[in-house]
Amino acid sequence: MAEKVMKCGVKKVKGYLYFIDKKGDISRAKMARGGKKKKKKKR
Repeated sequence: MAEKVMKCGVKKVKGYLYFIDKKGDISRAKMARGGKKKKKKKR
């Protein structure tokens, strides 16, 4: 379970995941979302 350690004033942007990287800095990554199913091509 996550534990809140400190408030740091980071402004969150919708669609990004925020985490602490190996160096101890706050990083963000674009969240992977399920894409639309592709239609089958007619043969």
